[in-house]
Order: sequence, then structure tokens, then C-alpha cells
Amino acid sequence: MNDLPLSVLFGILAALLMLSGFVSGSETALSSLNRYRLQQLVKKKHRGAIKTQRLLKKPERLNGFILLGKHLLNILASVLTTLIAMRIGGDSAILPAVGLLTVAMMIFSGVIPKTLGINKPELLAFAAARLYSPLLKLSAPLIWLINGFASGLLRIVGLRTPVSSLKDHRLSYMIGDSNKLLPGRYQNMLLSILDLESTSIEEIMTPRQDILGIDLEDSIEDIILQLQNSPHTRLPVYKKNIDKVIGFIHIRTALSHIHQQNFDKHTIIENLSKPFFIPNSTSIHSQMQIFKTEKLRMCLVVDEYGDVQGLVTLDDLLQEFIGEFISDSDPSVKPQNDGSYLIDASITIRELNRITETNLPTEGPKTLNGLIIEYLESIPKAGTSIKLYGHILEIMQCDDKTVKQVKLEVQH
Repeated sequence: MNDLPLSVLFGILAALLMLSGFVSGSETALSSLNRYRLQQLVKKKHRGAIKTQRLLKKPERLNGFILLGKHLLNILASVLTTLIAMRIGGDSAILPAVGLLTVAMMIFSGVIPKTLGINKPELLAFAAARLYSPLLKLSAPLIWLINGFASGLLRIVGLRTPVSSLKDHRLSYMIGDSNKLLPGRYQNMLLSILDLESTSIEEIMTPRQDILGIDLEDSIEDIILQLQNSPHTRLPVYKKNIDKVIGFIHIRTALSHIHQQNFDKHTIIENLSKPFFIPNSTSIHSQMQIFKTEKLRMCLVVDEYGDVQGLVTLDDLLQEFIGEFISDSDPSVKPQNDGSYLIDASITIRELNRITETNLPTEGPKTLNGLIIEYLESIPKAGTSIKLYGHILEIMQCDDKTVKQVKLEVQH
């Protein structure tokens, strides 16, 4: 290398930057391809489309090859830049040269090729497919070793990165980055659908203390009054407490018998549907399948001891990803004139993050009340102010057991 003239070294450096740009642009192009159009081109025997489809069928190998190529090219460019800098100005020229290389890589290996990949995905993707197909075969053993070594390290620390999660992450990024193509409410809907698999039913259920049901220990007069004024179409029926549920009653069915002279608690029991129980770790995606398979509209959520923790309905699940079309506001969150929010503390953290664009953790407690109590390790008094994960919260209302209402000042 030291014997080569500077003009040749600069030429090699330019070639490395161009190749790095091509790899970067092809990565964007391959993820931006219209899959329906690709399928149509494959049917027409388009060679580039056929090769591209083959590449996309093995995303883990393709991703490994692209990462390997980008890192290798960028490292070679860095080494070559250091060599050129030392030849021109000695050690003192290395830092400015690295700075110039960084700017050049951002422009020629980042912004320009990625923009081209988004606007002309077929041009770059088909060209990349022709080039990558033979190179993938040659580098397959090396990529297999690298992927195996990385997977082994992840398993040691108890982590796994399945391909499906990588796909979901990439889809989430693409949806979130499509402001000009999709209105905000459609983006939220698509992101909610992608989130169904990782979200547990516990995060959207009606908690135990808020479940409205019919206690057969009450008088028949009170039960009739409750049936006539129920805001729901179905109610759980139990004896003494919700852990002793014996079934669900459809309000329409109950009202059709309510004016009969012999209407009593036995009539209610005869018209009950069998209760269905699910563990609180069930994902929303799995619960959708349960509702479909079992032809249900309501389930009770239980913990590991079999105690009822909450109730979930089909409407709750649908609300998760089409709620934006039903209502543009949530009564649990009331925006104030000063930019703060007055919040019902029983709201779930996920819903609060979605509405206020905060980023409170969802791994622990599922509600704002639970998050505050876990943080303070006690039940706070009204008027208490805390700074929680960068946001200021003032306790407005509470009782001996829970926080009822909170004022949130979002710090962006």
C-alpha cells in the first residue's frame, strides 16, 4: 500500500464508499419493495424479480451478508483514510481525515443511497440480487458461523432474537416513518396490530374491582333493577364474590323473562352461559384466536392461584386497534389549558403512552396507579408531587388503597 501513488489510494477509497453506498441503498430497497408487484413480476419470469424473491425467502442469511459487507467496507475505508492522512500530513492529519470520512460516508454511503433505495427500490434491489446471489453462496459458511456465534452469546445471557421479531421491528420502523403516506390514526392502528403478540391480556382487561356483575346473594328486586339499568350487554353472575362465578347472563335474555310472574334467581341460573377462564399471561393475539375458536365474547382472567383478576371482552380487543376510529379522545385523559393532563390513575400504561406520547415502562405494573405505588413503595397523599421517569406527576385524588387521579406534566 505504501508504494501505491495517492491517486490510486483515493480511487480505491472512492470505490469503497460507492460499494458501501450500494450495500446501504440495497438494504433499504429490499425492505421497501412492493411485494405484490414483485410477485407479479415473478409470474412474468422477470429474472431480477425471481432472484430477489429467492433472497427475501432467507432474511437471516441476507441480513447477515449485508451487515458483514457494510462493516467490512467501512473498516477498509477507515484504514485507507488513515494511511492517506499519514502520507499527506503525518499523525496530526488523522483526526481531520476521519472527520471528513464520516461526513462523506453519511452523504455518499447513507443519505443518498437510502433515498434512492426508497424512491427506486426495484432498480437497486434487482441489481443487488444479481450481485448478492453468488456472493451469498461463497460467504454462506462464514455467515453461518457468525450467526451461530452471536446466537450462542445471546443464549448465554438468556436472550433470543427470532427472525419474526426482526421483521416486526423493521415493519414498525417503516410504519412510523411513513408520515407523508399514512395519517396518524392509521399508523397507530397498524402499530397496534403488530403489538398484539407481545401484549398480554392483563394490560387491557377490566380490573377485578371494576367488574360489574350480579351477586345472587342480593335480593331479587335489586337484581332486577341492576338488569334494567346495566350499561353492558352481558354480565357475570356469581355468589358472594367474583371468584365464585357460575356463568354469564345476556341482558336481552334476562329482560325477555323479567316480566314473567315466576321470574326469580332460578330463572337467571337456567339462562346462564358457561364461564370461560384464561391465564393473565395470555397474549392479545392468542385471545383473539380463543374468542374465534370458542365463539365467545367475554372471558374472566385468572392468576396462577385461580383467583379472578379481571374481565376481558371481544370489544376490549377490537378497541385496542380500531379504537382510534371510534373516538378521538379518552375520558380517562383530559388535556388542560396549561399543556398538562388530568388522568384517571386506573388507565393502563400502554394507553397513557399512546395518548400523551410518553415512554413510561410497561414491563412492570400495568396501570399508572400501580406504577406510582411501586415507585413510592407506599400509598401517597393528595398533593404529593413526584418526578417519574422524567415526567412530573401531582397526586390529585386518592384513598386508603389506590391513587385515583393524577396531573401529568409531560417533559419532552
